[in-house]
Amino acid sequence: MDTKLLVIDDDPNICEMLKLYFENEGYGIKIANDGAEGVETFKRFEPDLVLLDIMLPEKDGWQVCREI
Repeated sequence: MDTKLLVIDDDPNICEMLKLYFENEGYGIKIANDGAEGVETFKRFEPDLVLLDIMLPEKDGWQVCREI
């Protein structure tokens, strides 16, 4: 499967759980731990789906959503 997912969340436990689950299902996945990193990763990785937390350091999820 060549579907790419980007998880933007500052909770390492949630990120690790989602990464393990989606990799096991065959998805390509990248993790970003704050809003600024999330925007940069989005530009480089060009994911098919973004799982975005709203309460993030650097830039909140609403600002990230507007930028991407």
